Amino acid sequence: MGGRLEGKVAFISGAARGQGRSHAVRLAEEGADIIAVDICGPVTADSAIAPATAADLAETVELVKGRNRRIVATEVDVRDFDALKAAVDNGVEQLGRLDVVVANAGIGNGGETLDKTSDADWTDMIDVNLAGVWKTVKAAVPHLLATGDGGSVVLTSSVGGAKAYPNTGHYIAAKHGVIGLMKSFAVELGAQSIRVNSVLPTNVNTPMFMNDGTLKLFRPDLENPGPEDMKVVAQMMHVLPIGWVEPEDISNAVLFLASDEARFITGVALPVDGGSLLK
Repeated sequence: MGGRLEGKVAFISGAARGQGRSHAVRLAEEGADIIAVDICGPVTADSAIAPATAADLAETVELVKGRNRRIVATEVDVRDFDALKAAVDNGVEQLGRLDVVVANAGIGNGGETLDKTSDADWTDMIDVNLAGVWKTVKAAVPHLLATGDGGSVVLTSSVGGAKAYPNTGHYIAAKHGVIGLMKSFAVELGAQSIRVNSVLPTNVNTPMFMNDGTLKLFRPDLENPGPEDMKVVAQMMHVLPIGWVEPEDISNAVLFLASDEARFITGVALPVDGGSLLK
């Protein structure tokens, strides 16, 4: 018996590590060939989080190949539409078609109230987390239409796309915008049987969450907080007794939305959040 994405091709942004790598591997396990992109370098001039590297993307390639699937991987900044288009065009040329898009690439920066957020932080956030998502889907749509039998697009938003948290207003605005993009693409592409949905993760155990900056954001009372120190506070965000979820938990939701099991599901913002949005 084949996997749920047997014979399909999926285009995934931010695939070098974290959630993007997890999505690539999970979809490959279910039969998909992968077109992967990642910037593989600093996204902003002053990022406190060590950037993904070419070696990270190479590891994703090996992991997908280890699932006996093909993969075409390219170093691309999602802010660069022409480069995105070239990467997707090349991937489709090599792999034959496109069925699934997972617009996952994103950043977290800042930590100020909106009135103190710098122009640079605002611009970087909107350009990557909102415009980058739009450009990723825009580059892929011609290929989805060309297959002639529909497709599935999944945009990564956040619990911050459905509620506000302090000191991350630019991130909240971008992630709310992603849900607006999702709904707009859903109504525009629905007649061609292309479904568009969004996942809303809570904290995820990836480098974007597990870093000194986030640890200190959660535990400013401690000089050198560790994950267990953060967990005490992070658990208060959820209904289930958890501080965060694993990348695979998001990948399973992405897989469901990409598969025919979700064939009549479109325009949905699906939280994978341990009940965080109930708080």
